[in-house]
Amino acid sequence: MIEVMQSIVALIVTLSILVTIHEYGHYWVARLCNVHVLRFSVGFGKPLLMKRGPAPAMVPSPERQQIETRANQPLEGTEFVLAAIPLGGYVKMLDEREGYVPDDQKHLAFNNKPVLQRIAIVIAGPLANFLLAIVAYWVLFTVGVTGVVPKLGEIDPESKAGYAGLKAGDEIVAVDGSAVETWSDVNLRLFERLGESGEIVISLAEGTDFTRDHTIGINRWLQGADEPRPALELGLTLSYPPIPALIGGIVEGGRAEKAGLVAGDKILTTDDVAVDNWADWVEMIQASPERSMALTILRSDTVVDLVVTPEQIERDGKTIGFIGASRTAIELPEDMQRQVSYPIYLALFPALERTWDVTVFTLVSVKKMIVGAISPKNLSGPITIAQVANATAQSGLGSFIGFIALLSISLGVLNLLPIPVLDGGHLLYYIVELCTGKPVPERIQVWGLQMGMFLIMGIMMLAFYNDLARL
Repeated sequence: MIEVMQSIVALIVTLSILVTIHEYGHYWVARLCNVHVLRFSVGFGKPLLMKRGPAPAMVPSPERQQIETRANQPLEGTEFVLAAIPLGGYVKMLDEREGYVPDDQKHLAFNNKPVLQRIAIVIAGPLANFLLAIVAYWVLFTVGVTGVVPKLGEIDPESKAGYAGLKAGDEIVAVDGSAVETWSDVNLRLFERLGESGEIVISLAEGTDFTRDHTIGINRWLQGADEPRPALELGLTLSYPPIPALIGGIVEGGRAEKAGLVAGDKILTTDDVAVDNWADWVEMIQASPERSMALTILRSDTVVDLVVTPEQIERDGKTIGFIGASRTAIELPEDMQRQVSYPIYLALFPALERTWDVTVFTLVSVKKMIVGAISPKNLSGPITIAQVANATAQSGLGSFIGFIALLSISLGVLNLLPIPVLDGGHLLYYIVELCTGKPVPERIQVWGLQMGMFLIMGIMMLAFYNDLARL
């Protein structure tokens, strides 16, 4: 229950940061364009907190007084609101399409602004998200990002990596010609190839000045996989030190909890077979779906005997056993860790590069999902976001900032999709108006709004269903 509450708090904090930055982008540019903002809301629904800002300064004071006198409707400042449902936000601007606007205030209405100004206001929200990601990565690269050295562990000779000639101890320095410094970089480059055909080129260090390339053929690689693990599918594993079979966490209601296992238990034997490390024990569990297994564990200084029956689940087309237990955290030796950092005046460049890479990756992933190269089951919703936000927050400020940057880019990209209701849909209408010289007919906009709402609701329901399925 505590973990659930922590995840909810992490979700609220994360979304509040992203929404505030996104909506402030709209707000700031609207003010620059002399548009009166009626309300700036973080969250939807009933206001919990509200504060009214000063009356708009973009109208000279004497003129404002004349307006108030003639229209008998004084110009009030922007309402800054914190609302009850923390799953989004909005900026409401003065607009004749949404209500009566006195003649003397029409020059402050959004709909009366030139199309280029409307485009600038609409695009400012997503751009603010990209700017947040750049700043976040800039901070991370200045402070230093610690990752795992991409040095390979044991390679199965029957795997794709084995056939390609990769061996234990090799260090990956590039994937498809793009330099990598950490295992996270390797995974990002591999994820970029999901659903594709052709060749993956993995470059390995050979001495200090030379590299050698190994080519792995792929054909519609992992197309449709529910939870693709590209490195594992190729047979690439890290050179980890032996991980003890020591339980770090238990899933509530899972088979491990029902069997009586608790965090801190060390697995000694399974069915009278000695368990040397965590990987061996996972292999035993996965090979025994719905079969009772006798465990001997060490709990504190006491030896305890238990029986666990792994649940049968489907993963990547295979039937495996699952008990709902995770290993304890391990401290990697220093030679397996690599810190990537730059002086503050140089850190901006890798920050821009990382933001660009993740943006392109997100766009390509959306395209692949639409054409069926990536399974829609990989779409995540608020539950997954909450879990990851909580996990990264517990891992440290650096991990949480990195997650904020990643999510901010995703929000920026998705908002720019040409779907009515989203910023990208409005942007599409204004570009058409810019090209044709006249606005898109209102009936088409209403039809697009209805279709956009239907599509967005469908995507949200799918994401929420995927979250529940993962649970």
